[in-house]
Amino acid sequence: MTDSHSDSPSGAAPGAPAASGAPVAPAVPGTPPVSDERAERAALAELFAATGVPESLAGRALARLGPGAAGRLREDPWGLLRVPGVAPAQADHFARRALGDQARPDDPRRGRALVVHLLTEAARHGHTITPPADVVAALERLNVPDPQGAVDAALAGAEVMALAEEAEFDEAALDAEEMDEIPEPEEVLGLARWAMAEEAAGEGFQRLTATAAPLLDDAAIKTLRSGLAEDRSLALTAALRTGVSVLRGTAGDLARAAAGIAAAAAGQGVRAAVVTPTARAAADLLADLDAEPAFLVTGLHPLLEPQEGLEVVFARGEQRPLDLDLVILTDAAQLDVELCAVLVEACADGTHLVLCGEPGALPPAGPGRALDDLEASETVPVVELEPGPPGDPLAALTAAVRGGELAAVEAPGKEVVIVPAAAAEEAVHRAVQLVTDSIPRALGIPVEDVQVLAPAAAATAALNTALKARLNPGPGKYAGFDPGDRVLVAAPLPQAAVGETGTVTGAGAEGLHVEFAGGAAVVPPALASRLRHGWAATVALGRGARRPAVVAVLPPDGGDDTAALSRPLVATAFGLARRHLSVVQAAGPALAQAVRERQAPPRRTRLARLVVL
Repeated sequence: MTDSHSDSPSGAAPGAPAASGAPVAPAVPGTPPVSDERAERAALAELFAATGVPESLAGRALARLGPGAAGRLREDPWGLLRVPGVAPAQADHFARRALGDQARPDDPRRGRALVVHLLTEAARHGHTITPPADVVAALERLNVPDPQGAVDAALAGAEVMALAEEAEFDEAALDAEEMDEIPEPEEVLGLARWAMAEEAAGEGFQRLTATAAPLLDDAAIKTLRSGLAEDRSLALTAALRTGVSVLRGTAGDLARAAAGIAAAAAGQGVRAAVVTPTARAAADLLADLDAEPAFLVTGLHPLLEPQEGLEVVFARGEQRPLDLDLVILTDAAQLDVELCAVLVEACADGTHLVLCGEPGALPPAGPGRALDDLEASETVPVVELEPGPPGDPLAALTAAVRGGELAAVEAPGKEVVIVPAAAAEEAVHRAVQLVTDSIPRALGIPVEDVQVLAPAAAATAALNTALKARLNPGPGKYAGFDPGDRVLVAAPLPQAAVGETGTVTGAGAEGLHVEFAGGAAVVPPALASRLRHGWAATVALGRGARRPAVVAVLPPDGGDDTAALSRPLVATAFGLARRHLSVVQAAGPALAQAVRERQAPPRRTRLARLVVL
C-alpha cells in the first residue's frame, strides 16, 4: 500500500479555517477509535483552555497529531506548529503558557520545530528544497540563538534531509585543465516526505521508460495512424511505442486526443484508461463521448483505490499495480510530486504512461512541478497538439490570455460578460448577484452548475460566507456545515480527491454525509477540517473539472489576491468555463499587467535532475 497526502496548512490564526491546497508534514501515525475521540478532544480542549488557545483548534490538532496529542503537546508545546494555521509567535505564546519560565528561545525543541515549519511553509509555496542559508536567515529573524545548531538538530531527526545538488556547468566547454575547477555539489534542505517522493517519481519514470515495449507492432500502429493529422499521429505513436510521453495542448484538444488514442488502442486489445483529476471530470468526459467507450474512464483517486480510514492510503502500488497497459492522464499539470510518485509506482513494468497538460499551465496546489520537470529532463518525447481556430468567444479569450494578451472578444450570446467592481465588498455583491440571479435567469444555467473562482483563499472565504447566506443559510452546526451546503475537498480524503465538490446531505456522530460525483461518502469528524465551503474556490482547487458557468472574481489591486494573479492562473480560470464566463473585474490595470508580464512563481525542485541520474 502507498501512503499519500494529508491535511493542508494556512496562515490563519488558530481556530480559523485552514487555507486551501498546501501540504504539511505528515500526521503522526495512528488514529483514535471513534469511541476515544471525544476523550482525546476533551483533553485537548482542557489544555487549550488553560493556555489561551481557541478550543476550535482541537479538531485540527487531533487530526494532525493523533492519539495522545494533549500529552505530547505538554511535553513539547512547539509541536503545535504542526497544526495547520499555527504561526511561530502563536506556538511561542502557547509554550510560555504551558512551560512558564522553562520556555526559552534556545530550547532545542523550538529550533527543531521551527526548521520543520519553515520547510513546510516553503512547500506551501511549491518548493521541495530550500537552501540552508535561507533557513538559517529565517531562524535568525525568529530569534533562534544558534540557527545552525537548530538545523543540525532537525537533520538528526527523521523529517528533514540534507540533499546534494549538483552545480550547473557546461561540461562540453571545460578543457582538461579546468576539470579540477568543477564546483562541488551544493547542499539543500528538504522535508523527507517530498525528497522521497521526488526520488520515487524519478526512479519510476526511469523504470517505465526502460521496461516499455511497443504495445502494438509497426503494421498495426501504421494502420491506426492512417488519416490522422501529423500532431495526432505523433501523439498516438509516442503513446504506443514509448513508456512515458508528454502531450501538450488545450484542455479540449487533450481530452479529445486522449479519448482517440485510448479508443484506437482498446480496439486492438490494449487495456487502456483515460484518467481525470476528479470523478466529476470523469463523468463529464463520459457524457461528452458519443458512445460507451471500450476503454476505462475514471478519476485518479478511485483508480488508485483509496482504503477506508483516517489516512489516505491507496491499495494500488508497487505490490499491487494497475491492470492496465496504457494510462493517459488528461491534466497532469495538477500532479504534485507525491501524487505523481503514487501514480508512477502503481504502474507495472511495461505500462505506458501519457501525461497531458496545457502549455504554461498553473502549477499544482501541492509541492513540486512534476509534469514540467519531466519535460525539462529531456528524457521523454513531448508532442504538442496544433490548436485549431478558436470555436467560440470563450476559447478565443482563453487563447489570447495564454498568449499574454487580455483581449476584448465579441460575445453575442453572452458567452463572456465583464462586470466592473470598485472595491472588494462590491465584487462579492456582484458575484452573489450573478450566481443567484443573473446567470440562472438570463442563461438558464442553474446555480449548481455555476462555480465562483478567485485567485487566493482570502477572497473565497468572504465569497462563501455571502453565498451561503443567500443559498443555504444556517448555523454551521456540523463542523461548520449544514445539510445543503456545497463543499470542496481542500486536502485529500480517503473518500474523495482534492478539488472534488459535493453536497452535504446530512450529519451525525459518525460524520458528515456528502454526495460526491463518485457517490455518497461519510467524512468522519476528524477529517471535516479538510473540507471547505465550495460555492467559491481558489483557482488551484477549482481546476479539477470544467463547469457550465464560471464567475471569476478578480479583487482590487493590493494584497495576497492580486499578488497571486498570473497569466497561468487567469488562463486556467477562464478556461474552466464551458458555456459562460462572468469576470467580476476589480483588479483594474493589474489584471492586464499580470496576463502580459507575470508567469507563475518559480519552484525549487529536484525531479528534472533525478529523472536523468
